[in-house]
Amino acid sequence: MALAAQTFGFMIPAYSLMGVGCSNEVGAQAKALGATNILLVTDIVLNKLGVADKIKAQLVEAGMKVTIFDGAEPNPKDINIVAGLKIFNDNKCDGIVTLGGGSSHDCGKGIGIVATNGGKISDYNGFGLVPKAMPPLIAVNTTAGTGSELSGGCVITNTTTKVKFAIIDRHAVPAVAINDPLLMVGMPPALTAATGMDAMTHAVEGYVASLATPLSECIDLKAISLIAEYLPQAVANGQNLVARDKMAYAEYLAGSTMCNAGLGLVHGMAHQLGGHYNLPHGVCNAILLPAVCEFNMIACTQRFADIAVALGQDITGLDTVGAAEKGIAAIRKLSKNIGIPANLTELGVVKESDFEILAQNALKDVCTFFNPRPATLKEVIGIYQAAMGAPLAKAAAK
Repeated sequence: MALAAQTFGFMIPAYSLMGVGCSNEVGAQAKALGATNILLVTDIVLNKLGVADKIKAQLVEAGMKVTIFDGAEPNPKDINIVAGLKIFNDNKCDGIVTLGGGSSHDCGKGIGIVATNGGKISDYNGFGLVPKAMPPLIAVNTTAGTGSELSGGCVITNTTTKVKFAIIDRHAVPAVAINDPLLMVGMPPALTAATGMDAMTHAVEGYVASLATPLSECIDLKAISLIAEYLPQAVANGQNLVARDKMAYAEYLAGSTMCNAGLGLVHGMAHQLGGHYNLPHGVCNAILLPAVCEFNMIACTQRFADIAVALGQDITGLDTVGAAEKGIAAIRKLSKNIGIPANLTELGVVKESDFEILAQNALKDVCTFFNPRPATLKEVIGIYQAAMGAPLAKAAAK
């Protein structure tokens, strides 16, 4: 784990709003930030459903001029940033509100980064490479998983190379994060499950990451326990406001640590699946998580035993290894119970012939650098094979 002599920062929004109905304050928050001309970044679905118009109306009531850009795609692309930036500049916008899940937030962050710093979004690939702050950005969240509404992370797909790249910087942190469970009740079960397991992945990877601190550790364990209890309830009944509210807190907690403690190999590998095949990020994380945990367990066995306890597992009479294994088994069982595909094979598009290039790119991903156990190319390929359904030991030996 991290050395005591090292110095750590902790980046989260200056202000966050939680709880039922809190999205009604978006106009007041934009006004407080001094914005007058807003680019509202969202996706086409939320725009067609009228959710964007509701947020726009609140901003207009507060005295804002608002232009809607609904070009945020799943696994947001560099071309989405270019398109949104043109609208931002053409309308002389001075603030950004993002509405949706991680795709909308990352797209809005990308637009804001380039609006202030110039160049193209790929110029800022990596850690701490954004020199100037974005225009004021308020992130209104509609899913309980990505954590992008409060993090300093921004993940974009390069359409030329089909590789996702991650930007991690204090200047990518939104000014205000809004998590209103009322905006989450419409999520279908599959999306609820995928985004919830995305949050679980943030918490588990953050707890074992190389930059974990006492602050991040207690936050991540609480997030794990909340997700274990309330994610199945939210999947079973999307109208359950208690479960939605608890999941909003859980994803916020997990999201608050992912750019502070770091993530790991799950995200490094999942980014490649998303970029190459345009697969949903949360599903890829959920499938890869147990296989990567099995690989990492030898490096931090006690950490995985702690995770077992946070997941509500009884580890009485077990040694540390047995407790850790029970925790990983519980993660796999949770995914199964909420309908996550059992392996990559079930997704129907992943090809073993692509594993070498996927693994090469995963090893270059900034998230991989914080994994508690260094991995070789052969080992990453083996984890991909295990996630296809092959036993990890057999896969890694190939």
